[in-house]
Amino acid sequence: MSSGEEKAWYILSELNPADVCRNAMVEFDDVSGIYVLKSFGMDISVDPRERRTFGDAPDAGLLLDRLGYFSRLSILFYLTSSKNIPFSGRLVQPVNLRGGHIFFRGTHILPLDKLALKYGNDAGGFLERGRVLGGRLMNYGDASVQLFPFPRIPVVVILWQGDEEFPPRTDLLFDSTCEFHLALDILWSTAMKSLLIMM
Repeated sequence: MSSGEEKAWYILSELNPADVCRNAMVEFDDVSGIYVLKSFGMDISVDPRERRTFGDAPDAGLLLDRLGYFSRLSILFYLTSSKNIPFSGRLVQPVNLRGGHIFFRGTHILPLDKLALKYGNDAGGFLERGRVLGGRLMNYGDASVQLFPFPRIPVVVILWQGDEEFPPRTDLLFDSTCEFHLALDILWSTAMKSLLIMM
């Protein structure tokens, strides 16, 4: 466990559960001391006493194990830093966030091209995968879904199907309030897992 995780677990254990529930839109069981977070339509349990996250949904293993590098810290930071702020409804590209150029440089490049290749000729499959992940269908591009990696961090993924002139592409957008809830590196992790879980 990294020192960042250790610190986040400690902070979470010291917070008032009522405040966490209100700010992060999660539930808390007083008996077990476990938070339940809705992520991609799945109930994810977060146990500060045992310092573990777990879930029973079919994709919970994918989210917490295979994508654990992106999930573990982002879940903890979401619980400890989110605010009781409603969505603005204004969508922004990651590059337009403060310091957002990191989303498109070096090892931080988002796998938008890979997602476009997977679903470039399969808008139905794209929408079905979004539905399985608790997403809402949107009216952008040729197909689009609004996913909820966290209750206060909606992510819109847009598919543009290719034709003779242009290859397929995908875009990812955040609600403009995302910066009030999470630091830029955690938003990057949130974007990464949102794209990778769609594949």
